[in-house]
Amino acid sequence: MATCRLQVLRPFPFLASSFNLRRRRGRSLLFSGLGNASSPLRSISSSLPSSPFCCTSLRCLHSQGSSSDVSACEESPSVVSKLLDFLNESWTQFHATAEAKRQLLAAGFHLLDENDEWEIKPGGRYFFTRNMSCLVAFAVGEKYSLGSGFHVIAAHTDSPCLKLKPVSALSKAGYDMVNVQTYGGGLWHTWFDRDLSVAGRAILRADDGSFVHKLVKVKRPILRVPTLAIHLDRTVNTEGFKPNLETHLIPLLSTKPEDETPLKHEGKCSFPSAKNVHHPVLLQILSEEMGCTVDQIMEIELNLCDTQPSCLGGAHNEFIYSGRLDNLASSFCALRALIDSCNSLESLLNEPSIRMVALFDNEEVGSGSVQGAGAPTMFQAMKRIIDCVGHDYVGEGTFERAVRQSFLVSADMAHGVHPNFTEKHEDQHRPLLQKGMVIKHNANQRYATNALTAFLFKQVARVHNLPTQEFVVRNDMGCGSTIGPILATGVGMRTVDCGIPQLSMHSVREICGKEDVDIAYKIFMAFYRTFSILDKKLNVDG
Repeated sequence: MATCRLQVLRPFPFLASSFNLRRRRGRSLLFSGLGNASSPLRSISSSLPSSPFCCTSLRCLHSQGSSSDVSACEESPSVVSKLLDFLNESWTQFHATAEAKRQLLAAGFHLLDENDEWEIKPGGRYFFTRNMSCLVAFAVGEKYSLGSGFHVIAAHTDSPCLKLKPVSALSKAGYDMVNVQTYGGGLWHTWFDRDLSVAGRAILRADDGSFVHKLVKVKRPILRVPTLAIHLDRTVNTEGFKPNLETHLIPLLSTKPEDETPLKHEGKCSFPSAKNVHHPVLLQILSEEMGCTVDQIMEIELNLCDTQPSCLGGAHNEFIYSGRLDNLASSFCALRALIDSCNSLESLLNEPSIRMVALFDNEEVGSGSVQGAGAPTMFQAMKRIIDCVGHDYVGEGTFERAVRQSFLVSADMAHGVHPNFTEKHEDQHRPLLQKGMVIKHNANQRYATNALTAFLFKQVARVHNLPTQEFVVRNDMGCGSTIGPILATGVGMRTVDCGIPQLSMHSVREICGKEDVDIAYKIFMAFYRTFSILDKKLNVDG
């Protein structure tokens, strides 16, 4: 017998002790005895006082008796192992988007092309990519009506890293080296003495003269940025490590052969290629990975990547050690929540809204690109979806009404309090690892959260007994930002900024709590499945 999802708004404290309501470590709420007709929960529910945010009934949000129904009180398996797989696959924003695409196709989502006409139907699941570094996926509720809203979780696919310069070949002091440029605000000292490699994409010339876009990843370490020995830098521990990012952050590729011969090229080539601006040995490695000749490589866009795999750590394996947690952890949780919240036709049967996930590139450098959140990608997608669903009839203000009824969760990693630097956090706002999602506030709108959006998001979490925390930066420190204010301004949607707490943000190797990943996934699942009902309980401008 399927267990139904419970609408429990602001559950009473006595329920936990009276009715064996318990929260297992890292798992969802479990109600025991629901199937018993004489259960005290059944008898007491009708006598609870009436309140807009009090449970006066137990409502099944999906069709009763369906084996695909997922209850709020059902145990949810951990997604941590799947996150590790996602991180290890997603060395770059391109690979993250390609992996997301693979998972969506496997789940039955239909791939759209922005250049084609769309055909969107209620109950359908769709997605498209842009630049293979930005992705928008959505599922249309069976009961969607024109003017109803979008429930969106947005994150970003990029992370601070080193990128190859257009002309990367450099030789110094008997070494072949690779010229790089810094991307974003990385902790660049952490890139020294790491086993590095390259990953990204290439444009290849096919035999018929056409061109092919192909991803590439060199899994073995081929690059390293060595630090200067302390014997040659005696003051480094007292005055600090202050590398010049132009001259000291250049990775070694190989020792330069005394008689370096150019690569042999098959036949006469009249096409321009990458061979004149990158080291021949690097191009040879790339061609072997992609199964092509060096002459076929027309252009490359490569990131430097740490080759150490993402893994669990800590005495109890309670931490995740990985690069690119900011912000692939959020991207993964949002993606899986969308997929799992509509993994069957029945799961969208009673949904009156459109569930969406949007993953953008270039957040770390301001989002000002065609694949970034500053572009009208999401705005245009929403309008096209409404036009498709409405067919020939879209009434006055249909799109504008849909925007006003929409809600955006801007998910980006948050600053957990550092035990060695507790003074860097405001005393009353010190998010802890393993203690739940962090809601970000800033009076100067560096985050888009306000009292109403924070309340609604926290209420989603409260209904499912999932913890949240609050963060505000100290008044004497600068505050970072996210895609939240950009999308809130550009689209006009109600927005809350939140994130999984972490340490070592923007390091080549970051850390977050395993429990927080599962909590984020569960809150996102709850958001997709219950926000339509919850949102009707609060009227602000009516």
